[in-house]
Amino acid sequence: MAISLHNSTSISRVGFASPFLGSNSASKVSISVSLPSFSNLSFKSVETSRQQLYRISAMSKAESSSSDQVKVDISLSPRVNSVKPSKTVAITDHATALAQAGVPVIRLAAGEPDFDTPAIIAEAGINAIREGYTRYSPNAGTLELRTAICHKLKEENGISYTPDQIVVSNGAKQSILQAVLAVCSPGDEVIIPAPYWVSYPEMARLADATPVVLPTLISDNFLLDPELLESNITEKSRLLILCSPSNPTGSVYPKKLLEKIAEIVAKHPRLLVLLNSLKSQTCYVDTQSLSFFAFAMTGWRLGYIAGPKNFIAACNKIQSQSTSGASSIAQKAGVAALGLGFAGGEVVSTMVKAFRERRDFLVKSFGELEGVKISEPQGAFYLFIDFSSYYGIEVEGFGKIENSESLCRYLLDEGQVALVPGDAFGDDSCIRISYAASLTTLQASFERIKKALISLRPAVPV
Repeated sequence: MAISLHNSTSISRVGFASPFLGSNSASKVSISVSLPSFSNLSFKSVETSRQQLYRISAMSKAESSSSDQVKVDISLSPRVNSVKPSKTVAITDHATALAQAGVPVIRLAAGEPDFDTPAIIAEAGINAIREGYTRYSPNAGTLELRTAICHKLKEENGISYTPDQIVVSNGAKQSILQAVLAVCSPGDEVIIPAPYWVSYPEMARLADATPVVLPTLISDNFLLDPELLESNITEKSRLLILCSPSNPTGSVYPKKLLEKIAEIVAKHPRLLVLLNSLKSQTCYVDTQSLSFFAFAMTGWRLGYIAGPKNFIAACNKIQSQSTSGASSIAQKAGVAALGLGFAGGEVVSTMVKAFRERRDFLVKSFGELEGVKISEPQGAFYLFIDFSSYYGIEVEGFGKIENSESLCRYLLDEGQVALVPGDAFGDDSCIRISYAASLTTLQASFERIKKALISLRPAVPV
């Protein structure tokens, strides 16, 4: 509302235009109201007059024809429309809603550790608040944390970086997206081995790039075949994304395989490699890498990317125009986490020991079920199990189990266990099971799944 006051010795005139109906000039209502001189007004009379004006305004809005209203364009950009919603989030939300409604659902869809953040890390965050460390942080992250990251990468991975080659972000997902946006142009191709983390193809699409999905085999532990990679590289290939340990398979790329892949990539100067080590210290084999995920810090929203200066500077620029720096409190906690010692010290090794015990139980148990194929994960806390022999079966009162999604719905309805269908990860033959839950919970969930499947016969003998 625009208001202008025209003062005189005897009267005050208030004129205003009321654009209640949007930008259509024909819908504006102009009203002039005479009031006594301000010199004779009390605060009470001014308030009364103001209330009268508001009533007039409301009346003018109500009397306007709805046909004069301008319709708002609610269309979305093609870039956003090309992005698919996350099935893992959808299933987790559905399972949560069932649990809140009183259904005793066991939720094995979430992809985060079930442990609390270690006390020493939590205390560092609490102390940061108490000591007033609550202001904006440098866009790329505090020098203290970036220096600690460089030290970790040197000591544990044998890779030398300087602080200006590090950008700390609000979680690894932001770091990955910024990297994709920084290096990809419209029409570029992003090579992604499947099964893949659900966000990789969508990040490529957000950058107007084309995801090129290369399948892997359960018999090869879901690891990329170098020959398949080489045969799919084109002049448009810009980025190869590798995830180790893998979400959703738990597979870990051995050194020799990485060397073969590196030899192929070296032949193509335009092709870059993004290595995502989301859950890197939850490994059961001799490999070292790190993310704050391993310290059960998912809710702290802290991640980082390390790389050549020009690419990192580009990531830093993107971050400066979006979220700016990560939480100053979380960064203090991150420094404490990296100070726990080699590979996270005893704190992380205790969690890894528990994950290994859970993995061994599930691998043995599911391996004894008829019609099941399984690859033993070497890291993270996922099983990606092939249940495709159960597809094609008609279930009375439910319908036909046609794919991983319908099998997950069946197991949720019949067994009250929430899992994630493999088609979300680019492999419809499998289902992802998270063992980020207590051994007791996993034992109960296995019995429920076994009971739900016991009446089903594999459609194809295995």
